[in-house]
Amino acid sequence: MAVVTRPLRVLVVDDDALVRAGLTMMLDGAHGISVAGDAADGDEVPAAADAHAPDVVLMDLRMPRVDGITATRRLRSRPNPPEIIVLTTFDADENILRALRAGASGFLLKDTPPEEIVRAIHRVASGDPMLSPRITRRLMDRAADQAGAYQRARDALAVLSPREHEVVLAVARGRSNAEIATDLFMSLATVKGHVSTILDKLHLDNRTQIALLAHDAELD
Repeated sequence: MAVVTRPLRVLVVDDDALVRAGLTMMLDGAHGISVAGDAADGDEVPAAADAHAPDVVLMDLRMPRVDGITATRRLRSRPNPPEIIVLTTFDADENILRALRAGASGFLLKDTPPEEIVRAIHRVASGDPMLSPRITRRLMDRAADQAGAYQRARDALAVLSPREHEVVLAVARGRSNAEIATDLFMSLATVKGHVSTILDKLHLDNRTQIALLAHDAELD
């Protein structure tokens, strides 16, 4: 990425006029940053980007017509797109991951100190992602939880026989007892017996729980 020697051009996208005004006032006074324009909804972003050629977009998440994730995905699919920082009050894990998958380079909460927002703008413009410390910790905790769930599922399934593993995999794929019987060359009664034994060994109540455990164990 080329080094930008002029002030970074920022586009502020938020449906709240007071938030747009506050961010504009704050950023226009920051070293090396110029607010090039703003937009009040995600559906205004393409035209605003064409008009103002921003280096970085501060993108709200929830807007009435087109949400920030959709606007981010659309903008990042264009040639030479700007970097995008999602700036929101909503920090649910699903929102964070969806925004990053859509192409956002940063995710900050609106209570982030002004100097941190300025630093984030400079960082993403230079090609470095930026997440608020609280968000980083949550993603780390989520990854740890997923790793723990994977190991617990693997340990639980280790008590099953190879044939029972095959039945578990078939259940996870949504196969009925009759389909499993055909696939694995068993009688229907044998399949039912295996399912009953699996539930008993794993201390589960139903087939859905078997499928969820197989998902956690990342069975192919």
